[in-house]
Amino acid sequence: MYLTQGLHRAVQQSPDALMTVCGDRKRTFGEAADRVARLAGAFRGLGVAEGDRVAMLALNSDRYSEYLLATPWANAVLNPVNVRWSPAEIAYSFDDSQTSLLLVDDTFAPMIPTICEAYPGLKAVVHCGDGPTPEGTFSYEQLIADSDPIPDARRSGDELAGLFYTGGTTGFPKGVMLTHTNLITSALGATASGYVFRPGGTYLHAAPMFHLADLAGWTAQLMLGGVHVMVPSFEPVAVMKAIQDHGVTDALLVPVMIQMLVDHPQVDDHDLSSLERVLFGASPMAEAVLERAMRALPQADFTQAFGMTELAPIATLLGPDDHRAGARLRSAGRAAPHTEVRIIDADDNEVPRGTVGEIAVLGGNVMRGYWNKPEESAAALRGGWMHTGDGAYMDDDGYVFIVDRLKDMIVSGGENVYSAEVENAIASHPSVASCAVIGVPDDEWGERVHAVIVLRPGSTVTLGQLREHTKSRIASYKAPRSVEFIDALPVSGAGKVLKRELRTKHWADADRSVN
Repeated sequence: MYLTQGLHRAVQQSPDALMTVCGDRKRTFGEAADRVARLAGAFRGLGVAEGDRVAMLALNSDRYSEYLLATPWANAVLNPVNVRWSPAEIAYSFDDSQTSLLLVDDTFAPMIPTICEAYPGLKAVVHCGDGPTPEGTFSYEQLIADSDPIPDARRSGDELAGLFYTGGTTGFPKGVMLTHTNLITSALGATASGYVFRPGGTYLHAAPMFHLADLAGWTAQLMLGGVHVMVPSFEPVAVMKAIQDHGVTDALLVPVMIQMLVDHPQVDDHDLSSLERVLFGASPMAEAVLERAMRALPQADFTQAFGMTELAPIATLLGPDDHRAGARLRSAGRAAPHTEVRIIDADDNEVPRGTVGEIAVLGGNVMRGYWNKPEESAAALRGGWMHTGDGAYMDDDGYVFIVDRLKDMIVSGGENVYSAEVENAIASHPSVASCAVIGVPDDEWGERVHAVIVLRPGSTVTLGQLREHTKSRIASYKAPRSVEFIDALPVSGAGKVLKRELRTKHWADADRSVN
């Protein structure tokens, strides 16, 4: 199995079929294959050798798709860059991975001098934007025009496909080593579920293409020979217009994107009826938001995916029937067709159903390990199972219910409080747009439950009102004892709330982060 396989199949069967739509640019599979072969030749000409790392720092585009194909075509390794990172974080990942070539679009071109100064190991920088080519860089389109096509190396199987750096929410980023088998297995498993992606579909790239969630969608859609529609980044009106103009059938969105979409004042001004399937994940979604989304898009099937970069990325799926039934909306679903999932204790023993433990996953999607981190790799992959660090329980029918990241557990007055449960209760208040719950130091309780809230425009709520609302839904000791209001929650490029940033000011004077 290899990432370029779907392109070869499509060229053989339907070379004149539409592959990509990006703004005014439309390209067929045949055109894309020729460009990819030439781009791979250009990489070789710039000194990229077997196994070298090729990075891309860019917003979504058809060129991002070409990069994903040309890199393995040239027998090299992908290193997609998180677009939210600072130059220092990017340089760290380049130094750690020994990246040799960087592709940069117009948005991030101003960062080139700083990155190159911090990491002088790049052999070349390629400008893949539409504006003027910056001094000292190569023009993407000129390289394709001037280079001869080369044969596909068909890098495949257990060979390294990419280094995918985690978001850095704890400590320094870690390079997750994923093989071609890992990536294809996860995409095939999602497709085999029958929940997402169908032949003849049109997939919208609104989530960032550097992220594994969208890469899984890209891989599945490529294998099915479908159309890819790209918008540079998520913006509600642009997304609605793309769905309407191009008849988008499938979209992957993180919960914050879904919330912004269905709550947008122009949502009823666009025809979104073509949208058949919505896959969401990357972070939990409050039931109240999910219910609003299902009302706004009644024709669409909703599927939730739980996973992580280390799982390429899918572990469990909650399908459309369960969303319609409504009884298990708080569940992350059951093991996907390509995985085996267990809830285990600290000694790696499976716990009884209904007991909270750690999610562990086994399957062909499980990473090879962390780049240059053998001890962390061995700890995470004990017995071949990926230990996710997520706390959850499983019911008698195999549905997984995530209660929190284990490290996010709050111990208040001797009671364990899992923030995901509190966030779900708070988010159902009509004044709350979004929220995050953290533990902060408290002289009486050790730690207290603290809510950080973004209000809906024109709305207000007091701590007392919030506590009463929360206590009407969950145990009273789980209700927040303090609250702060902010304009927007800090999120990573993948849409996950950066709780570390929210905690920092509360624990800055402490010698540890728990009480």
